[in-house]
This record gives sequence, C-alpha cells and structure tokens, in this order.
Amino acid sequence: MRVWIDLTNSPHVLVMRPLIEGLRARGHEVRVTARDFAQTIELCERFDIAHAAIGHHRGGRLAAKATGLASRSAALVRWARGDQREAGARFDIALGHGSNDISVAAALLRLPSSTMFDYEWASVQHNVNCRLARAVVVPEAIPPQRLARYGARGKIHAYAGLKEEYYLADFEPSATVLEELALDPARAIVVVRTPPEVSLYHRFENDLFAQVLERLRRGAEEFGTQAVVLPRLAAQREELRSAGGLIVPEHALDAQSLIAHADLVISAGGTMNREAVALGTPVYTTFQGRLGAVDERLIAERRMRMLTDAAELDLTKRDRASTQARVRRDPQLLIDLLLTPVSPAPGTSAPGTLRSG
Repeated sequence: MRVWIDLTNSPHVLVMRPLIEGLRARGHEVRVTARDFAQTIELCERFDIAHAAIGHHRGGRLAAKATGLASRSAALVRWARGDQREAGARFDIALGHGSNDISVAAALLRLPSSTMFDYEWASVQHNVNCRLARAVVVPEAIPPQRLARYGARGKIHAYAGLKEEYYLADFEPSATVLEELALDPARAIVVVRTPPEVSLYHRFENDLFAQVLERLRRGAEEFGTQAVVLPRLAAQREELRSAGGLIVPEHALDAQSLIAHADLVISAGGTMNREAVALGTPVYTTFQGRLGAVDERLIAERRMRMLTDAAELDLTKRDRASTQARVRRDPQLLIDLLLTPVSPAPGTSAPGTLRSG
C-alpha cells in the first residue's frame, strides 16, 4: 500500500513519527510532505523523516488562511501527481493530523483520506476535514454530537486516552537537553510554551501569559528558577530575548526530555500540556479560548490545572516520588483506525493496549 502523510505543524511530526515507522514496518510505502511553519521542517530533520517541503503558513487571518489552503492544496496535487507518475502507482490513502491541505488535495485526486485531531472547536478547519475525510480519528473524550455539525457523523473512530500516550510510548527521557541549555537539575526548572497567536481559536492577547513571564523573571532573580520558554515563531523568540531573564532556545530541541526533567510546565497551547500529563510533570494551562473535551476531562481529573493568577505558581522542586506511573499505549491502534477507509480492521473499537511504567 502507498500511504501519503502531510505534516503542517510541529506537533504533527511527533504524532506521526511512530505511525510512519509502524506503517513501514508493515511493508507499506510512505511518502511525506511538510509545510514550512514553526519547527515542522526542523523536527522532520531531527527525526530523520524524509519529506518534500511544500508551502508555508500564510498568516492568522481567515482570508490569508483561505488563500494558503487553496495555494498549498494545489501544490500538493501537483506534487502527488508527479510522485504517482514516477512511482507508476497511485496513492492508496492520504493521512493528516488536522491538515486541511491534504484533505482537499486528496479529494481533488479522488483518493480516500483520514484525519486526526483532539480539539473540537477549530470549526473552520473541521468543516473542511470532517466533510472530505472518510475516517475521523479522535479521542473518545470528545462527544460525537460535538462533531456532527462538521459532517463527521458515521465517520468517527475513537481511541482511549491521549494521543501523547501513543506517540510517547517508546520514549525515555535523555539528560542531554539539560546540558545543551546549561540547566542545573538541582534548581527548579519551569518549561513554558507561548500562546498560538496565529490560531483562529485564540484571537486575543493572553494577558495572563504576560503575568506568568513576569513572575518567572522575578523567580529567576529571587530563587534561581530556570525558566525555559519555547516560542512558536521567530517574532516571539526575538521579543522574549529582549525581555531578559528567560532561557529561549535558538532551535528545536528534545522538548519531551525537557518536559520530563522539568518541575513545572505552563502552556497556552494543547500538545505540550498533554505531553506533561503523559510524562507525569505538573502542568498549568493558560489557554483562554474555549476548552475542548480532552482538557475538560484532564482538569476534572486534576491531572492538569487551569491557571487564573500567576501568583498561584509554585516555583520549587517537585517531589518525584509522588509521580504516577506513565500510561503507554500502542500506536498500532492509531494506524488501524486511520487505515479503516481502505483496510477495515476487526476490533478497532477496542481501547488499545495499556502498559504502565
């Protein structure tokens, strides 16, 4: 089987990496396209994922996103036609994690496609993906009725737990990242992820996040707190550097190991928060948009906390003896769910294999 995977944002590289490996281990040919946005290309290179770099982000405004969707989808169609001619065989299926571009391109090429996501309120994105894809793979925490208005009825294939528990199943933290950033493990380490300013569902300035940065700067001066801030965009990186008192990496790094070694994670996005939950690191969310079902459940279960005041932050070393055992889930289940349009697997409604450790 020939499988086409498109990566449009940094987290998609992490999600798809074990799926690409698993598909190839099953004997399938996998071709990857990637958009030049955030650290997507850099992460592909770091994980040795061969890819064709196609297109770039056009900006956060709706009109710009529409232009970008049309332009990049057309470029993907041209690439796919060329790849199919060269290979002498059509693709059997196209896969993406929230990639509108590949859903549109696959429809134009009359290829079946599957999409994944774990935040249900990105309505513009889902109105495209859910209507065009033949399978919609989501966490079971998301009520199906929230997706029906997007055209997902009859297409939903749900999985247990967090997507991070699947793609981090084979992950073991390395101390190398501490050396790269000259971090002292004897002092508190706080990892911070900036707000997704270009996302349509996060249109406003996050004042709470600014308060968090000021609290961390004071913590560095008063307690020796080491605050590592991971920006999404080059403009954010420059602004953070000019503020001072924060550690701002120049390039993409082993963020998962950094999270595992951290004493606290604070993020305005979703993936890094859930990585912290999966790795047992205390985490606060500063997200000020509409909460999705996955985050609602994590907060209800007290596995993640909603930050309302920067003064709440505990900037001391955490007690690692109280860390709960990790939940590791088999990414082969996600492969089975994504391939259902072309290869229905028996028992795909099962919650997957659980392993703790």
